[in-house]
Amino acid sequence: MPSSQIKHSEKMLFPISGITKGNLIDYYNSVAGHILPYLKDRPLTLHRFPNGIAEEGFFQKNASDYFPQWIKTVKVKKKDGWVNHVICNNKETLAYLAYQGTITFHISLSKIDKLDYPDRLIFDLDPSGHNFGQVLKGVQILRSLLAEQLGLPTYVMTTGSKGLHLTIPLMRVEHFDEVRDFAKKVATYLAEKHPEDFTIAIHKDERKGRLFLDYLRNSYGQTAVCPYSVRALENAPVATPIFWKELYEIKDAQAFNIHTVPDRLKHMNDPWENFTKNAVILSDAKKSMAKLISG
Repeated sequence: MPSSQIKHSEKMLFPISGITKGNLIDYYNSVAGHILPYLKDRPLTLHRFPNGIAEEGFFQKNASDYFPQWIKTVKVKKKDGWVNHVICNNKETLAYLAYQGTITFHISLSKIDKLDYPDRLIFDLDPSGHNFGQVLKGVQILRSLLAEQLGLPTYVMTTGSKGLHLTIPLMRVEHFDEVRDFAKKVATYLAEKHPEDFTIAIHKDERKGRLFLDYLRNSYGQTAVCPYSVRALENAPVATPIFWKELYEIKDAQAFNIHTVPDRLKHMNDPWENFTKNAVILSDAKKSMAKLISG
């Protein structure tokens, strides 16, 4: 579905930066080969803005009744019943969802064939205000612990908003509860060891200017922004996987956008291309973490 073939392609979604629905669809068409592997077989939460970001959008878990029958869905058990999530495994679905005003795609941390077993562990480094220097310092401390002391593969991505995601690929043999417990121990350990830098306080008024080390999304039913997804902010920043060596070359978490990412992907490999191949089991890291905690 190229933008030249759709109705209302000129509709303004990002009014200040002049980005239209057609521009959004063209972007997702251009990066489809890169974003689809991250979307494939995952229950989606759609962040939709049919009238653009000047108006309040909404999060959508249940597929709309008017979505075409060729849009794949899956019923997922929740505490209060079932949710009929959209599954996006092809360019046609991706373009249709963008046409419906989906700006941001949020993915489950597990796939539909093993919903209770995540294939990634995510730490979301969320700064107080827009202090990206605080994020850079924090992610290096976190990476040092995870990669150097615990021997885990680590991948980094700008969120397209304020912070960074540090992500560990998993082999899908450990339950969400186990993964979340490990993530909580890591976050608590760092918050206690570096109390001036980190906090795990959920309420913003308790963070006192410190970097929030968010481990909570490592739970069943939680989501994370999909790599190469656009964010609903002016200039249409994109959540972008980066190489660790690029970390100090970027000025903030919105360093990449709808205009620059397609060209970036033409000239370099996806920094996360070996993500799945490097998946691990956390058992050894859990033992090492326990030793660190016990002193």
